[in-house]
Amino acid sequence: MRIIGLDPGLRATGWGVILAEGNRLSHVAHGTIRSNPDEDLAYRLRSLHDALTEILNEWQPQSAAVEETFVNKNPASTLKLGQARGVVLLAPAQAGLPVAEYAPTVIKKAVVGTGAADKDQVHAMVKRLLPGVTVQGSDAADALALAICHAHHAASQRVLRAAEGRAHAAARTARLAGAR
Repeated sequence: MRIIGLDPGLRATGWGVILAEGNRLSHVAHGTIRSNPDEDLAYRLRSLHDALTEILNEWQPQSAAVEETFVNKNPASTLKLGQARGVVLLAPAQAGLPVAEYAPTVIKKAVVGTGAADKDQVHAMVKRLLPGVTVQGSDAADALALAICHAHHAASQRVLRAAEGRAHAAARTARLAGAR
């Protein structure tokens, strides 16, 4: 499964695409979308949307993961981040992708093993989990961490669904055997 992780921001939105094949993860691409702070908000949001649409078309992910917003002390900054996050949620939804959302602590726990990890620990684990990748900038590294988190959660869900399916099949077999 090809997964895109998206770390929303108005100034900089990180993105990272990985390929998850069973338990094996591999790096596909990553980058940062930057908006022009001199432009009006509406045009910055449009340029973010256009860039995301282009990235989704180029890399063809099958699933997307977006970081949940935390609240800043500055309400204006929180509102702008929320607007950028709305665009980041919209673009993959328009492309027909399932979009999952993860809190920063969930991402850190999935990648490092503890929800209290700092950014340096997360970035070090991204490099370890995606051998050979060199990431410039924390936004793209955070986006790759999101994609890794989503891959781990998707794998866990597949295992749970398979176990539930086996349990249902066993129960059905037992019911059919008892009906004879």
